[in-house]
Amino acid sequence: MNRVVWYISTIAIGLWVSATGAGGILSDGMAEWPVNLWCWGLFAFIYLNTDRKERIEMLAVVALATPMELFFSEVWLVYEYQRDFMPLFVPAGHYFLFDLGRRAAKNMKTEWAMPLLIPFIPLVAYGAWTGDDTSGVVLLILVLAFTQWGPEPRLYAAMAWAALGMELLGTALGNWTWAHEVPWTGLTAWNPPLLVGAFYCFGDLLVNLTVAKFEGEPILEVNA
Repeated sequence: MNRVVWYISTIAIGLWVSATGAGGILSDGMAEWPVNLWCWGLFAFIYLNTDRKERIEMLAVVALATPMELFFSEVWLVYEYQRDFMPLFVPAGHYFLFDLGRRAAKNMKTEWAMPLLIPFIPLVAYGAWTGDDTSGVVLLILVLAFTQWGPEPRLYAAMAWAALGMELLGTALGNWTWAHEVPWTGLTAWNPPLLVGAFYCFGDLLVNLTVAKFEGEPILEVNA
C-alpha cells in the first residue's frame, strides 16, 4: 500500500466530492458523507494494520486536532467551513496530512529544512507591505522558530508546504474560507494564510510530545 498516493488522492478527491457533491451528483446535504465514510474507513484500516507507536500517533492527532479545529472555526472564527460546522472527515484528514509530511521529511536532509522556507520570505514581506496578510509575519516567525529549535526541523519544513498545498485546494474549492481580518488580533490574512503550516507545526510538536510520553522515548527519537 503506497500511503503517499492514498493520502494525496484522498485529500484531493475528498475535498472535491465534499465541495461539489461529486460534480452535482450528490445533494448538498449528502456531499460530505461519502468522504466521511472513506476517510474513517481508511483511518481504521491503517490503525488495525500498524504498530503501537503509530496507533498512539493516530489517536493523538485526532484527540488534539478535533478541539483545535472547533476552537479555530467556532470560537476564534479565523475560518468558516462551507456548511458552517466542521466536517466529520477533518480529524482523520489531519492524520493523513501529518503522515504525508512525515514521509516527505524522511526523504529530506536536515540541512535542507531552513532553505526550503526561504521562498516564503519575499511573499510574506509583500503581504505585510500591502497590508493584505500582516499575520504572515507572525506565522513566518513561528515556522522559522519551530524549524530552528524544534525537535523535528524536517517535518516542520515539509508541513509548511504540505499544509499550503492542501489549503490552496480547499479554499479554491470552497470547502472553507479564512477571515481576512483575524479576530482579536488586528491582523489580516490571505485566504488561505501563506504560512498556515505554523498551526500544523504546533500540532505536530504536541503529537510528538504525546508519543514520547507514552513510549518513554526522548522526543528526538519519536520519528526516527
